[in-house]
Amino acid sequence: MSDSIAADPLSSRPFSGSALPRWSVPRCPAAWQGEPDATEWEVVASLPPFLLADGSRPARQQTIARLCYDDHRLYVRFDCYDEDIWGHYTERDDPIYDEEVVELFLWPGEANPIHYYEFEISPNGVLFDGLVYNPTSLRQDMVVDLAWDCEGIIWQAERDDATDHWWAMLSIPWSSVGPVDPVPKIWRANLYRIERPRQGSPEFSCWSPVLVQPVDFHKPAQFGILVLND
Repeated sequence: MSDSIAADPLSSRPFSGSALPRWSVPRCPAAWQGEPDATEWEVVASLPPFLLADGSRPARQQTIARLCYDDHRLYVRFDCYDEDIWGHYTERDDPIYDEEVVELFLWPGEANPIHYYEFEISPNGVLFDGLVYNPTSLRQDMVVDLAWDCEGIIWQAERDDATDHWWAMLSIPWSSVGPVDPVPKIWRANLYRIERPRQGSPEFSCWSPVLVQPVDFHKPAQFGILVLND
């Protein structure tokens, strides 16, 4: 994995008080033909390094995320530096957020969403997916539909404990998360990481900081903006 960061004209660093980050999502390499190989992602520009959830500084155990798309799917890749990779859950929709995960929240359009899709993957390749209703951005009013499964989703993860590294990949059909005729060019989204060492304090990081304490990723007003680039 390369940690080099490619500059993007739409990106911004969302420290406290600044604008939401925007990211220009490129089309995937034509050679992929809808089946990205784990070794081919370095040709895709990476987002800036993840920041702590409060926006104060970059995360210590860093995450490099990449996104690209074609007419049928959104592809997302996370590469994680992790000094203590672990996880016990094994079944889809297990509460893997209580262990270690990477996450994507996603909804079409530019407005602050009250509905959005939540995707999580653990280092052991366990998937959590749900449809969130969050009308007030308050936990007591939020409902997560765990019966919703993203039809046609493909996911993969692999860990290499010897090099303190694991990666995860999502392939999400547009037809399962929004309109397809045409696919919207603008989406609200955030990408997250929960790093929870067995000895030590957890580290919560993300692309667009949520700027609240205690940490709560379910703050859709803080979702960044993805722009699909032709």
